[in-house]
Amino acid sequence: MKGEIMNRTALILIDFINEIVDEKGKFAGKGYSAFVEAHNVLTNVNTAIAKARAKSIPVIFVRIGFSPDYREWPESSPLFGAAKKFGALQLGTWATEIHEYLNKNDADFLVTKHRVSAFYATSLEAILRTLKVDTILLGGVATDLAVQSAAREAHDRDYRVVVLEDLCGAGSEEDHAHALRLLAKVATVAKSTEVSELN
Repeated sequence: MKGEIMNRTALILIDFINEIVDEKGKFAGKGYSAFVEAHNVLTNVNTAIAKARAKSIPVIFVRIGFSPDYREWPESSPLFGAAKKFGALQLGTWATEIHEYLNKNDADFLVTKHRVSAFYATSLEAILRTLKVDTILLGGVATDLAVQSAAREAHDRDYRVVVLEDLCGAGSEEDHAHALRLLAKVATVAKSTEVSELN
């Protein structure tokens, strides 16, 4: 029974890409990389990944990105509207690679999205259904955007959602804290060191 429960859990890590969390990324000015560094988020993520693998919990990376010709780009989006102009978030480049500090390996899943949501027009749910997942451990950047979106959508798809607050980052402390308060309405909010699945 114990093994069965563990096999129904997945660790989902959203938008830990260079463009967003590296100080040289084009989104560095938004405060994400500074927040991630100040809170040791990448180190926390690696610790969680190691614990997940030790318990045979699948690790799923999700990243935002657009084709070189920006065919999926939402021109009217306040969030992504300037991406084409600045050549940001382009697939096949350093920008959309998972940050090199993170311990990603070939056994991990990599899902590419073209909007804020990790579920919209992606293979994420098909992967989760195939793995028979019912509990999602969630971390990512930004807490108030991609993490919040994924948590709400997962909740409405009847997954049990645990937002790992120490694996999340935002543009400011205020945005992060506000998002976690809202997320507590649809998910369990906890530190990765507190959840039984990783300990």
